[in-house]
Amino acid sequence: MDNLQPEGKKQIALNIVNAKSKHKGFGAGSIDLNNVSPVIIDGGEAVIDIGAMHAKSKVEKGIKFSTNREDVPDGRQVWVVWVAVDRLPEGQFYAGITSCEMWIDAEARRGWKILAEHVNKLDAALKRKINVDGLGATEKAALKSLLISHNEVWWDASPLELKTALSD
Repeated sequence: MDNLQPEGKKQIALNIVNAKSKHKGFGAGSIDLNNVSPVIIDGGEAVIDIGAMHAKSKVEKGIKFSTNREDVPDGRQVWVVWVAVDRLPEGQFYAGITSCEMWIDAEARRGWKILAEHVNKLDAALKRKINVDGLGATEKAALKSLLISHNEVWWDASPLELKTALSD
């Protein structure tokens, strides 16, 4: 989740160019994905898996996904949590956090997820939204533990709303 760039190198961001905006060059009017990381929670264990940015996390590889939940009757629930980091003059902190579920049946190589929901939740995390609805106590504890162990200073500087959301 460290967003440090080599000195002199421009950060890569997705430019948003539409009829209402005028493209003003590299990085203008962009969504910066350098400040967000995906966390996979599977079986009560939370791990940072950058592959999830492109739907290629360890649990997603080799899985054919459907938008019909009934296609995965024997699946296990797996969570993707988008964690956005922001910076103030005092330092960085966990600013936005959203969760979305998917179901994986590794044996059958089948899965269920709603890609649009994953994209919308990523966007919400970037906008400093906090929504971990659906996560149980075990998942919240695993996520909280991961965030603290990854960077305790960031955790300490995070908003109370975020800490409370992972403490229920």
